[in-house]
Amino acid sequence: MSGLSVAEDEVDDVAVLAPAGRIDSTNAKSFEALVLQKVQEGKTGIVMDFGDLEYISSAGLRVVLIAGKKVKAEGGVLALCRLSPTIRDVFEISGFISLFPVVETREEAIAAAKG
Repeated sequence: MSGLSVAEDEVDDVAVLAPAGRIDSTNAKSFEALVLQKVQEGKTGIVMDFGDLEYISSAGLRVVLIAGKKVKAEGGVLALCRLSPTIRDVFEISGFISLFPVVETREEAIAAAKG
């Protein structure tokens, strides 16, 4: 994924994805495939840890929205954590901040994703 690396972890049956770098039109499809693979594997609790994310474009926001809808359709929760002020601004301006649990720490996000 050009300009993007994603660390994967699993805690208490919650998939934790930590993208680092940029999510934009050049790599959004690859990131989407990874997230949807987790849902297909039966992960209904997913955390996106944005602590190392530098930039997210509208294509990246679309991936988050699609992932959230898929997870919700399966009865689960997509939680976001560690948003930098810049990334938080993007989510606030787009209105996406109200669509998902957004918390400070990974631990809080895992608890939110577990329901």
